[in-house]
Amino acid sequence: MGGNSGDGGPANAARSRRSAQGNVRWALPRAKRRGLLDLIAIDPLLKRARGLRGAARLRIALERYRTKAFTRSDLEQSFLQLVKRVGLPIPSMNLFIEGYEIDAYWRDLRFAVELDTYDYHGDEISFEEDRLRQEDLKLKGIEMVRITGERMDREPRNVATRLRVLLEQRRRELASHP
Repeated sequence: MGGNSGDGGPANAARSRRSAQGNVRWALPRAKRRGLLDLIAIDPLLKRARGLRGAARLRIALERYRTKAFTRSDLEQSFLQLVKRVGLPIPSMNLFIEGYEIDAYWRDLRFAVELDTYDYHGDEISFEEDRLRQEDLKLKGIEMVRITGERMDREPRNVATRLRVLLEQRRRELASHP
């Protein structure tokens, strides 16, 4: 009548945990090979699943599949460092959404940030294209704000504070309109 009776004792619980970990380690590479591993889609699900059985195990197993955010400029790198430093959720960087490449994007909030400098956005054509891009994204339900390199240099704390407020407003807006 000891631990071998199948009573679900500590030995069985440990064996079950090891089996579940093995299944996650087996399933993730298989999903990746088949092109089915979508970390951006999984993240909001994991956020909602906090505290549920297996969520922490999956979160840990997924870490090996995460790559550092891809940045193309010093401005993008500075923005990403600011977001991390103030504890905001990390956006995807340089992601194609609705036909446009977006500098920073929070998929679960359908919220984008375009990082602008006069050098890249200061001519008439860029000016017009940028406004059309913002309008097109708005029509697809994606909110977008623009942050200039000048503001990032001059007032990073204010940029971070305002971004925190904007993200929270967007979260509340989406929660009230499911």
